[in-house]
Amino acid sequence: MGLCLLVCTGLLLAGCATAPGANPRDPWEPMNRGVFEFNETFDEVAFKPVAVAYKAVTPRLVRAGVTNFFNNLGDGWSLFNNILQGKLRASVETYFRITVNTILGIGGVFDIASEIGVEPRTEDFGQTLGLWGLPTGPYLVLPFFGPSNVRDALATPADTFGYPVTLVKPVALRNSLAALNAVDKRANYLRAGEMLDESALDKYVFSRDVFLQKRRNDIYDGSPPPEDEEPQEPDKPAEKP
Repeated sequence: MGLCLLVCTGLLLAGCATAPGANPRDPWEPMNRGVFEFNETFDEVAFKPVAVAYKAVTPRLVRAGVTNFFNNLGDGWSLFNNILQGKLRASVETYFRITVNTILGIGGVFDIASEIGVEPRTEDFGQTLGLWGLPTGPYLVLPFFGPSNVRDALATPADTFGYPVTLVKPVALRNSLAALNAVDKRANYLRAGEMLDESALDKYVFSRDVFLQKRRNDIYDGSPPPEDEEPQEPDKPAEKP
């Protein structure tokens, strides 16, 4: 439901946008469009069919458990970044989530913490670098990874190797878990992708504008200032209550 709402919001924004390619934060648009088309082709030929098959043969309850399991692993990296950002309350709540979901949720298969009102405080190293004052840099589309920016691209190695799956031995098991995580995430986006495919929009512009808005929202913990009032570098946002 959340993904569909995000797409619908993006469709509204795109309808009010200026001509394609008019975003000054995308000076490398020709190159980015080329990478975007490569990613689209790879997804259509190889990635999406696997996700469709996975969704078709895997019961919804099992898929939810897989998603919860990997989200629980990701909470460990969020905890680390919340600590780096000095967010005490978010750090405590994330630690609580990990403990409750790992013990009572059978290794994170069940999201007990959300059921009792402790929602995820997701953070990544790109957000940490933003809070530390590193500029966003131009919009950038990465092969296989998709929409990004220069700052997030610099953070990608840390975000990748900070994910607990990368520590799993043997390598075959690690790769299997990484593949399952990727396919499960893609399956969760199938409906949103269908809504976008059915629209008459420029998919590149839509993906770019939604990504830029989302990352700005992430940096300010959901309460970004009006763009005309935004400082050159964001001050440390107030922690959510």
